[in-house]
Amino acid sequence: MKSLLLKLEPIIWLLFGAGLSIGTMLLTGFVLIVGLAMPMGLVDAGALDYTRAYSLGSSLLGRLVLLGLIALPLWKGAHHLRSLSIDFRGGDRDGIVGGLLYAVAVCSVIGIVAVIRL
Repeated sequence: MKSLLLKLEPIIWLLFGAGLSIGTMLLTGFVLIVGLAMPMGLVDAGALDYTRAYSLGSSLLGRLVLLGLIALPLWKGAHHLRSLSIDFRGGDRDGIVGGLLYAVAVCSVIGIVAVIRL
């Protein structure tokens, strides 16, 4: 399993880097708008009603954004947890832990299918 992870390392790093940048840029803005600006009255509460959010999410650009927001942060989190496991002297069990964590991240396919079916 560890040799497979070493062969897939460039792809994992690509997904990790994309998840880091997407998570930093888009999720931060989302939290600021929904968590701060809307409760403070700076943004109209009707801006995110169901019909508007659905029409935004069902467009091509909206689907791409949703795919990035769902799938890529899972890869980022899996890679961070794998690195944390290695840092806590888990190098000998890296193949098992890494395989399990990346298997959970592959489950982001469920989210991708849900977004495609919008």
